[in-house]
Amino acid sequence: MAGSSKKAIYGAILANTGIAISKFVAAYFTGSSSMLSEGIHSLVDTGNGVLLLYGIKQSQRPADHAHPFGYGKEVFFWSFVVAIMIFALGGGIALYEGIHHLIEPKPLGNPTWNYVVLILALVFEGSALRVALQEFKKGANGLPFIKALRESKDSSTVAIVIEDTAACIGLVLALISVILGHVTGIVYFDGLGSISIGLLLIGVSLFFAAECKGLLIGEGLSSKNVDKIQMILKKHPYVDSAKRPLSLYFGPSEVLLNVEVDFKDELTAREIEQTVVTIEDAIKQEVPAVNKIFIEADKLTNIKKGNAE
Repeated sequence: MAGSSKKAIYGAILANTGIAISKFVAAYFTGSSSMLSEGIHSLVDTGNGVLLLYGIKQSQRPADHAHPFGYGKEVFFWSFVVAIMIFALGGGIALYEGIHHLIEPKPLGNPTWNYVVLILALVFEGSALRVALQEFKKGANGLPFIKALRESKDSSTVAIVIEDTAACIGLVLALISVILGHVTGIVYFDGLGSISIGLLLIGVSLFFAAECKGLLIGEGLSSKNVDKIQMILKKHPYVDSAKRPLSLYFGPSEVLLNVEVDFKDELTAREIEQTVVTIEDAIKQEVPAVNKIFIEADKLTNIKKGNAE
């Protein structure tokens, strides 16, 4: 991914704020557990959007003495916080509400409120998801959706895509539970709908938390990109051999790369310097996310001094 997209986040915040208010109003008039769970879900999503914006802002701070490689990982940290928020507040409360309504079921009031709000919410959430997917696909490089989702390092945009997708699925589950409860008169469908929404959100949060964890503890370039870098080194006429490159993500599009290279023995210092520049340019062109490169010569004992001035 090229970077964190604020457009998708702003769209999600606006949609979720309006939807959360309408869901709470409908839950108040109908007493629906599923609708209350959906209202909490939208409210949590609104707060998550604000946290992601804060994370993006913090990640853009310039490097200093305490953080010489910058603050790019801030966005990974706040994305992880969002995953916990989805789990604890979204999934946990929905699960609690569902179990509570199974133990003490209550008949629903006028379901018209639920139908109107859920259908409108699906329209708005669908629009927000469409915007998020458009932003996401810009950096997907034609990969299948699930694979692109797993390989993306733009955790803030991924968070919005996951949230909006879960929101749309949750709305469908809530709508199904309301319809079944209305048609059959069985009061347990409402609680079951809330439980299914809770399980959905917990599953989504665990998936997203696992993705964020890899970036927080130090994830490097994919094997495909590492192979590209190794091929550049292998094909260069002045390189005898090179160890497998070491890399580390410091942000969605900030990668540190360390390469240990054994240059040809007959090279002068100036030729090695020019070779390093050539290799760095080739790597940055092939893997644009790499912006900090350290090339270490494996042995320098036989370097000629000619033309070194």
